[in-house]
Amino acid sequence: MSDASLPRVLGIPGAVSLGLGSILGTGIFVSVGVAAGVAAEAVVLAIALAALVATFSGLSSASLAAAHPTSGGTYEYATRFLHPTAGFAAGITFLVAKSASAATAALGFAGYALRFVGVSEPIYRTPLAFVSVVVLTLLVATGLRRSTRVNTVVVATTLAALFAFVAAVLPAASRGFSPGAVLGATAADPMGLLEATALMFVAYTGYGRVATLGEEIRDPSRNIPIAVGITLVVSLVIYVVVGAAAVFAGGPARLAEATSAAAAPLEVLAREHASPEIAALVAVGAITAMLGVLLNLVLGLSRVVLAMSRRGDAPSGLTKIEERSPKRAVYVVGAAIAGLTLIGDVAVTWAFSAFTVLVYYALTNLTALALPAEQRRVPRVVPALGLVSCAGLAFFVDVQVWATGLGLLAAALLARWVMRRV
Repeated sequence: MSDASLPRVLGIPGAVSLGLGSILGTGIFVSVGVAAGVAAEAVVLAIALAALVATFSGLSSASLAAAHPTSGGTYEYATRFLHPTAGFAAGITFLVAKSASAATAALGFAGYALRFVGVSEPIYRTPLAFVSVVVLTLLVATGLRRSTRVNTVVVATTLAALFAFVAAVLPAASRGFSPGAVLGATAADPMGLLEATALMFVAYTGYGRVATLGEEIRDPSRNIPIAVGITLVVSLVIYVVVGAAAVFAGGPARLAEATSAAAAPLEVLAREHASPEIAALVAVGAITAMLGVLLNLVLGLSRVVLAMSRRGDAPSGLTKIEERSPKRAVYVVGAAIAGLTLIGDVAVTWAFSAFTVLVYYALTNLTALALPAEQRRVPRVVPALGLVSCAGLAFFVDVQVWATGLGLLAAALLARWVMRRV
């Protein structure tokens, strides 16, 4: 069976649930530890700054999605309002960025799962991550409705685990709390603060799942902006509270060490400052959260591949929709993510995701600036601030990461030019 379009099955609660399912995962359970290793106590400020940058980009994304509600996100928007080459660049950076994020989520899931069952050998982490991608890919291929039900359970479990973690480590966090430490770390290494902000920005961009699923959301011009706004506000509160609790309970050095060694920093802190039962609950919440992130990323990435294939920027066979799902696009995305899990290092995959996703949202904000006045839902200063902040932060990640990212983008653009000439 092949259909021309996807059914509109999501309202505001479902869209918010998908957004939170993408945000409350790798960022809160893994990348806080990666960023703490870069900025020390200033990571708390980086979390807030990243949320501000994400708000600019989120408002731009919502404005674009409301004006042009279709699957594909900035790939479609930039193609329509800027140039097909800009759209292709957005599509490629999104696919690379979020595939790397998904691989990080899979590795994080494996780290927490192994801690939960008492396995400390890191050799099992990569194979388990690979298998988790395969299983989640098969689930997404069955269709959006079933995936959305699973996501709702995941979000509820994650919130319960995070609440238990904060409550358990609060006494230790209150003893270690020091606003002066945040300011001191910021003054000592402002470049580290900006790099940590770039790393934490990725964590908030799960709201993009709402935009990339625009073709499947009911009354998109109304529901998309509302869902994006709710998702950003709720996630900001959760990230600041949990991040501050983790940093001041265990210290940034311990948080970074636990991330590098086990890819399960919150479980390690809960075990050290609370009880085995709380640590187990945190591990369960992390496990379900990572699986939720994987589910949502495979879902969103497959819709971008679908959009690109419709425009001839990906093989035409990927446009086929079978049993209300673009199964071929889903399988291609799943294979790419599974391959990236073989890197095996969450710091590397997350940094690469940070650079490419910042480039993607720089293009998003640039596209929002090009919207006709009658379709614009936010003042032009919002996408302008988003463009400057995203483009600037992108080059505060490790130089090898952004150089590799630019090289891959250039190679993709060259390949597209050659293919179209031939």
